[in-house]
Amino acid sequence: MSENLIEVKKLVTQFSGKNGTVTAVDGVSFSIRKGKTLGIVGESGCGKSVTSMSILRLIPAHSGKIASGEILFGGKDLTKLSEKEIRHIRGNEIAMIFQDSMTGLNPVMTIGKQLVETITAHNKMDKKDAWARAEEMLKKVGIPSPAQRLKEYPHQLSGGMRQRVMIAMALSCNASLFIADEPTTALDVTIQAQILELMRELKEKENKSIMLITHDMGVVAEMADDVMVMYAGKEMEYGDVRSIFKNPLHPYTQGLLKSIPRLDQDSSEKLFNIKGSVPDLSEMPKGCRFCTRCPEAKELCHKQEPGLAEADGHKVRCWKYDAKGGWEDGGR
Repeated sequence: MSENLIEVKKLVTQFSGKNGTVTAVDGVSFSIRKGKTLGIVGESGCGKSVTSMSILRLIPAHSGKIASGEILFGGKDLTKLSEKEIRHIRGNEIAMIFQDSMTGLNPVMTIGKQLVETITAHNKMDKKDAWARAEEMLKKVGIPSPAQRLKEYPHQLSGGMRQRVMIAMALSCNASLFIADEPTTALDVTIQAQILELMRELKEKENKSIMLITHDMGVVAEMADDVMVMYAGKEMEYGDVRSIFKNPLHPYTQGLLKSIPRLDQDSSEKLFNIKGSVPDLSEMPKGCRFCTRCPEAKELCHKQEPGLAEADGHKVRCWKYDAKGGWEDGGR
């Protein structure tokens, strides 16, 4: 029996607009093992959130679609399920923890009512039992005076408490996979540490799997077992967290790691930054998608896109590691 809880194979997600069709996720493949955390990292606009929304089939039908690929979960391909079937998966088996808790929570409903609605929607339970379960979930995520908090509205809670409520909602339905999209971005460092510790406990004590989407390599180092580095809709590097941090192969991964402030760094020294920005989806470079920003790019890199190559236990999309590239001969 496979140890993978979910396997995504060659996922392609596209959006249509006035400038034609663009591909936001382009042939991405990865898996998440049971009880493990996959960190998906990259700058804004790299396709991380679209990947998560594709898994939950939340791509808006009027403008987007999953064009091809498979999302295998519990023996089913989620791309082929009916809307009724995927609604059962959402919350029950795969839960989402959004970046902005004020967006994820209804501002005109009490915390208790929202939790009870979530619980009763996914469990055969009367409101009295659901209310007791809601209080139990708030207590589980470390919210003090849970009975009182259930009567309050989202604006009456701090950002950290609201994020805990979001995690409590996800926990209340006993999902096996949690998708956390930048769950600590808007929080101060103290609260951020508490939320990350709570998520770590979910994995270790509850044996939950987590797909952690972030741009923060420090969070990835602390939380993830495996890492996928995304850029412009493609996976650039994929492997276990230790080997990627110890020996990053792709120039983009190297740049992300070099941009992390270090304790031994001279305070007068400028932080490293990757020059340029992620290309517009409608104006992708012809060759490697990172070639316009890569300090090592050669002629070949601007002409032809590299495939994923195996190197030092990683998968890496770079001509340096693709035997067909002729890198040592000058990149043709």
